[in-house]
Amino acid sequence: VYAYDIFIGPKEYDILLAQKNGLEEAIEFGWFSFMAKPLLVVLNFFERYLGNYGIAIVIITVIIKVIFYPLTKHSMKSMKEMQLLQPQMAALREKYKSDKQRMNKEVMDLYKRYKINPVSGCLPMILQIPVFIALYEVLYVAIELRHAPLFLWIADLSAKDPYYVTPVLMGITMFIQQKMTPTSMDPTQAKIMLIMPVIFTFMFLNFPAGLVVYWLINNVLSIAQQYNIHKTTTAKA
Repeated sequence: VYAYDIFIGPKEYDILLAQKNGLEEAIEFGWFSFMAKPLLVVLNFFERYLGNYGIAIVIITVIIKVIFYPLTKHSMKSMKEMQLLQPQMAALREKYKSDKQRMNKEVMDLYKRYKINPVSGCLPMILQIPVFIALYEVLYVAIELRHAPLFLWIADLSAKDPYYVTPVLMGITMFIQQKMTPTSMDPTQAKIMLIMPVIFTFMFLNFPAGLVVYWLINNVLSIAQQYNIHKTTTAKA
């Protein structure tokens, strides 16, 4: 005699988790499953009370921005300070242009003198990449978000925006954010970087609408944060 437990039904995470026999592992969330699973649980929690996964994504985006705010503030402060050091760095590069090793040493000494970490400016973006990928996996595999509407023309958060409105808005906000971000690059490099919003806009055209909404709201909140941080940092500078 062989005895089996059989489950026949949708692969909804909460339903599978309630069976308490590991069936939730049947949903493949990819490399960042350790983030995707709690993200889906939180999305389901907000959807139960709000009745809309799109609004749930917006709330999660706000929560993530609040959590990362101290790091973002430190990053923006560091980038602004690096921008203010550009005249001194240019002078060092000119003075030691024939001795690269000495030039690098003097630049590092300059960073130490003003207690600036040049890597800290990239940290918020690097730390948000796993969240971005985890949300992509949730939107891609979670049956709960299939045909889940946001508003008006967005009838399915797991499919692309049919009129490409949100990807275009995302590209515009990304361009504004990039213009507001302090940079230590030379003018030519800065102009090349301005192409990035165009590239990202084309990349996001076929991404799930829920993911584009997340990135769009993230950009809008980042612009507000940068405006606030820029005012305080400039005053102190």
